Amino acid sequence: MPNTASSADFVGTFACKSCHEQAFKDWQGSDHDMAMKHADEQSVFGDFNQITINHQNQQYRFFKKQESYWVNLADRQGKLTDYQISFTFGYYPLQQYMVEFEDGRVQLIPFAWDNRKVEDGGQKWFYLYPNNSAQHQDFYWLNAGQNWNHMCADCHSTNVKKNYNPQTNRFDTQFSEINVGCEACHGAASDHLSWANDSPSKNANNEGASSALVIAETPFKGFDRTLAKSVAQWQRSNLGSARSSSENTAKPLAKQDSQQLQTCAQCHSRRLQLNDKEPLVTKPFGDRYQLNLIAQAQYFDDGQVYDENYVYGSFLQSKMHENSVVCSNCHNPHTTELILQENSLCSQCHEPGTFDTSEHHKHDNNTGSLCVNCHMPETTYMQIDDRRDHSFSIPVPANTQRLGSPNACNQCHDDKSTQWAIEHSTSWYPELNTFVPQHFSSAFASARAGNPNSVDALSYLSQDHQQANIIRAAAIERLQQFTGRNGIVAIARAVKHQDEMLRVAAVEGSSPYTIAERWQMLAPLLTDEVLMIRSQAAAALANYWQQLSSQQQAQLEAPLKEYIEILSFNADRGFARTNLGNLYANQGFANKAEASYKASIDVQPNFAGAYTNLADLYRSQGKESAAVQILEQGIIAKPDSGTLRFSQALALLRSKQNDAALKSLKMATKLEPNNGRFWYVYAIALTPYSIGEAATAFNKAYQVSGNPQYLFALCELMIDNRSPQSLQCLNKLTPLVPNNVVEDLRARLPK
Repeated sequence: MPNTASSADFVGTFACKSCHEQAFKDWQGSDHDMAMKHADEQSVFGDFNQITINHQNQQYRFFKKQESYWVNLADRQGKLTDYQISFTFGYYPLQQYMVEFEDGRVQLIPFAWDNRKVEDGGQKWFYLYPNNSAQHQDFYWLNAGQNWNHMCADCHSTNVKKNYNPQTNRFDTQFSEINVGCEACHGAASDHLSWANDSPSKNANNEGASSALVIAETPFKGFDRTLAKSVAQWQRSNLGSARSSSENTAKPLAKQDSQQLQTCAQCHSRRLQLNDKEPLVTKPFGDRYQLNLIAQAQYFDDGQVYDENYVYGSFLQSKMHENSVVCSNCHNPHTTELILQENSLCSQCHEPGTFDTSEHHKHDNNTGSLCVNCHMPETTYMQIDDRRDHSFSIPVPANTQRLGSPNACNQCHDDKSTQWAIEHSTSWYPELNTFVPQHFSSAFASARAGNPNSVDALSYLSQDHQQANIIRAAAIERLQQFTGRNGIVAIARAVKHQDEMLRVAAVEGSSPYTIAERWQMLAPLLTDEVLMIRSQAAAALANYWQQLSSQQQAQLEAPLKEYIEILSFNADRGFARTNLGNLYANQGFANKAEASYKASIDVQPNFAGAYTNLADLYRSQGKESAAVQILEQGIIAKPDSGTLRFSQALALLRSKQNDAALKSLKMATKLEPNNGRFWYVYAIALTPYSIGEAATAFNKAYQVSGNPQYLFALCELMIDNRSPQSLQCLNKLTPLVPNNVVEDLRARLPK
């Protein structure tokens, strides 16, 4: 059970109050202060006065018992049960509530309180995830996606130790302070208190020389980091007299060491936590966390945020980051509010005579004249929580047509067409909507479409020093879809790059190559200074365990041990136990692998990967019936998984149950209609039964993936069946594959 007992080095926020009274006052009531609280009269904003909510023909009740707060919810069996609210989470624009269980698990209930004003639509209960909260889905309130210990604790409290026991599947999560206190950012403060007590200003009896020596020997006044702004001095132009926009923007003149950005990034980023023992900011970020790069599932191809990334991934793309702007240049870290309002904030660096004018923004003094509405458009999460994109991009409406990404113009003018936005913005800035093939979005969009020529564009992008390192790393990561000489060169250079994002991306980027090639690429990373990199490199190479020499296996021993420690830390999640099972399977420890896969199913029954990997293990042992059985179990636990249906179909095909396999393949394509491989295998299975349906499936496979292999299969099917559209298909295929491939097919055309 969480408690507020401080560790030896953490002294608690109230120990800071006497010397830092204004900072303490600013912090009180802030987002950090309210990040998590014990549920009591001061912290609970929701209405628990015998309120009944009807959701999907089920009645839910919020009520009080003396001084405690309760909710009546359905358990896994559908039985309505009273649960005590132990903790609150946040406060604006919504507040969430948590229930603590005997095994140490803390879960967020499915309802949240809309804490906005009534006139803004607030002061009511609402169901938080109506489309992702069925029992088999991650955000069902008793499932892993709503578990505080893994998902939330590290960022909502101070000095968190998860303390998960993989053997008993229980938590004993502890923290120094329940909310985000001073030491969550500044670090443990006991040495700072010693410094303060020894400093001349605090102890007049100390001799000056002696006290000065104590101060000099104590870094950052007793802390292990400095949270100062990275730029000590800015150079500004003369009030708009410069000719270009860039010359009317302040430039960093003098820089200084700071750990501020990494301190904020530990929470304001989308990342996987690797452990809770490595220091937060005095060592590389990758010693404690693995940052999500600009992944296709979370970002649009032009870098705009799609799924929630908590700011850092967007910010690393920006010119602000390039010029050493940090969070406190705009935000007061104690109040968590902006330090200036509206365009005054941007005018700190961007000359208002140039930028805060109708000549620049082309709007009257309305919402369109606010810098953030064009350069930091909002995306709404959790139904009512609007969050701004921190990539500080320029709105390009043509990208909506080219890439499907949103644009700030139509987000405001939602009654207008994209073409209208393109025409208006082009009339203001003629070059704005011009296609720029050098922009990273071109390579990213090509890779998303599966274009094999993407290997060259991604390789060049990854080596472009004008690009942000996170973009270059994302290009390397996308190379996992393609092979080519330029890709090998790009990966080899990424392995040697000083930025840890590029080095870890090389692990994924190297995945399509042979073990001999991958070993040559990744072996230098096995002794990398960053935990994330050496452990990921070892895990990737361990996939080929049986093909490695005894000497190579020995080289993997130390980083694999660290990798297993990471999996053990995350063993409350299905992915970690499944990955451990994969490692055991590759090493030939079938019994250990089976146990790990089954343990994964126990801790997270809706994790599809555990079932598919266990089925593969059974298949490798010749246990086809066991493979089919475990996949059927998985489908019951995760009925909306196309991957499970696809794996089931392959198992049925191997068992010669073709009709049943076709039904499973059809369901797989229905559940995941944008998976080209599913459509491709479905088409192959359909071919003996219906040429027309097979052709449709091959075409669908190509349309959703852009993979020329699928188009080749369609052309071959048409030629073999003397389709009048064969030549048209070949003409479409010609620019995508080598000439000899097309010529071989042309030779098979009917004379």
